[in-house]
Amino acid sequence: MGAKDKQKVIGEALDETQVARFLAMQPSPGEDADFHILTKAYRGLPVDYFDQFLGLFKAQGRNINATDREGRTLLQIVAAHKRQPGYVDVLKKHGAQ
Repeated sequence: MGAKDKQKVIGEALDETQVARFLAMQPSPGEDADFHILTKAYRGLPVDYFDQFLGLFKAQGRNINATDREGRTLLQIVAAHKRQPGYVDVLKKHGAQ
């Protein structure tokens, strides 16, 4: 298992440009682009910034209910992560099902 190339920074303020950088991420071949972007943002942003990101994501007309290769939405996946209840609420706030 390889080492992480950067440490998680807790409490660092992010501006809109830093939050929006997730919108430019490119998926792997065969992966839904919107699902890829949602997943990367979920993994990389604290819940308050994820909320901000979802506003930008939706403003671009992107699909908050995009699915992975197994047909699961990000909301379905996050709901199984018991330590992340705030993300479920934010996803639902933005129309995730």
